[in-house]
Amino acid sequence: MPHTNASPAPLGAKMGYAIQLVEETPYRFRIERHGPMRVPGVILASRELLPEDQALQQVVNVATLPGIVRASYAMPDLHWGYGFPIGGVAATDITAGGVVSPGGVGFDISCGVRLLAADMDCDRLAPRMKRLLDRLDHVIPRGAARGAVWHLTGRTQLEGVLSDGARYAVEQGHGVARDLERCEDFGAVADADVSQVGSRALERGLNQVGSLGSGNHFLEIQAVEEVYDEAVAAAFGLHRGQVCVMIHCGSRGLGHQICTDHVHAMEKVMPHYGITVPDRQLACAPVDSPEGRAYLGAMAAAANYGRANRQLLGEATRRAFADIADCGLDLVYDVSHNLAKIETHDGARLCVHRKGATRALPPYHPDLPADLAPAGQPVLIPGTMGTASYVLAGVPGGEAFHSTCHGAGRTQSRHQAARSITGEQLRDRLEAQGIVVRGATWRGLAEETPTAYKDVDTVVTASEGAGLCRKVARLVPLGVVKG
Repeated sequence: MPHTNASPAPLGAKMGYAIQLVEETPYRFRIERHGPMRVPGVILASRELLPEDQALQQVVNVATLPGIVRASYAMPDLHWGYGFPIGGVAATDITAGGVVSPGGVGFDISCGVRLLAADMDCDRLAPRMKRLLDRLDHVIPRGAARGAVWHLTGRTQLEGVLSDGARYAVEQGHGVARDLERCEDFGAVADADVSQVGSRALERGLNQVGSLGSGNHFLEIQAVEEVYDEAVAAAFGLHRGQVCVMIHCGSRGLGHQICTDHVHAMEKVMPHYGITVPDRQLACAPVDSPEGRAYLGAMAAAANYGRANRQLLGEATRRAFADIADCGLDLVYDVSHNLAKIETHDGARLCVHRKGATRALPPYHPDLPADLAPAGQPVLIPGTMGTASYVLAGVPGGEAFHSTCHGAGRTQSRHQAARSITGEQLRDRLEAQGIVVRGATWRGLAEETPTAYKDVDTVVTASEGAGLCRKVARLVPLGVVKG
């Protein structure tokens, strides 16, 4: 991207930041290389979305990783996270000693979003909405406790999930073949290595396949409020007034345990590889080392668990819609926003970390299914309860290795949010807006109040303004099932 409108002096000092920013465009800011940084930091956001110094310092820290190329990137929904900022993108050159860092993926490996489109418009669904939410409240396991749509018979089935993800779920009767065409990586990440998944992770994962979890995870019934590109929306299977279902969840306790286990393993071996990092949460190892390959194999297994998890939740939702609303649901797309992938860019083999960032492939990319190739990859951006969510599309020349935002981006801790409103008050406020709410706990509901997040409309506008993606449709909530 050409550098235009650069500020004559660093912006950081003008805005009270300790870290100096140079404004290159209204949606692109640079942190110049300094100290041990190997590349600059690039923040793709508007001024109003620039985060606190703590998150910017993490952008700087990531820029010190061995083998990092181009820049340490940050998306418009950037905020502080474990090691890497949430909304961070970084790629390392494998042939130049590039590293993989579990902190660049996060604890909820393959956390992502699945969008299903109904063959029904919202006016027809309205009289049945409360009955449908009651059914989903009953059939969708959620919260921190165990519970699953699919009760696996033992380790053999779990290994099938870890090896083949949504493909294995469909083979076992949980879905249809078309689902896999509309799933990132066609339903499963290659090179999963079950032998690198520890016994505690296996134990945690055995009884959670098809469960929503807690925190910011949700299942939301939505309506397509606005369409910005009729042709692309039609290719995705969307039209105004249509009912959709968005599911946001990940790999549950299994993914969390895998991250924990491999962070500890990498902390021990960094001195052996001569690696030092400014934050122990950036523990890493060369991609081609035994420890790097072990993590990538275990991470791929967790990613497959996440894909299967959303596949099972989608099937449970389909059954509820068929029983209560007498309509079907087709998968629009399923995509992760916490993953490290081996990709080729400009002829180089890179390990691309996306943490709180969504891959956004341009039209005719070879990894897209044939029916989506002219439109580009669907990109699914969940908002917050009571606001909106977006469907975007990848664009040619997208920066940050074809990546974009993943959501609204948190501005308050869960504790701060829960102090600002009670779950009962939030439920009443949402239902006054016509949004039916079914929460697992009052505390969990309060922690996810919309005021705890950035404005999703502003985040999406910045993502489009930075040339990362383009808007296709805006979805508004009708009912939500919360963990």
